[in-house]
Amino acid sequence: MTTEQTEGLLAMITVLGMFVLLVLPSVIGIVRDRRIDRQIREAEERRARQQGFAPAA
Repeated sequence: MTTEQTEGLLAMITVLGMFVLLVLPSVIGIVRDRRIDRQIREAEERRARQQGFAPAA
């Protein structure tokens, strides 16, 4: 492996690392929002069953 190839590889790894650092908070937020939405939906369905209503589709 030549010096140019090594420098290119390091630059590519650096760019990919920076990309991951920029995208990771968004992905974590999306996953968290989906989990919260699921918990809210389950709580609404549980409340509807307790009150005797059929769950919404």
